[in-house]
Amino acid sequence: MRFLCLLFLVLVAAAIGAFVMQNHHDLPLTFYDRVVVAPVPAILGVVYVLGMLTGWSVVGLLRRSFEAATDFRNQQTAQTR
Repeated sequence: MRFLCLLFLVLVAAAIGAFVMQNHHDLPLTFYDRVVVAPVPAILGVVYVLGMLTGWSVVGLLRRSFEAATDFRNQQTAQTR
């Protein structure tokens, strides 16, 4: 199993490396009146990390909300007994 995980990791790293080597162009990004020029792989890396952080926080928020709701329901059930 470890060999398969290592093989998958190597394949993903190779695909990322091939993408970086073939897409080394600069891309201008405009936000209101500011323009940032950066390489495509750098932009995609930043967007990926931001997506991971926001996804992680949303999942954490939903998990805490679910736990709070189930704890509240368990407390209500215990009080009616």
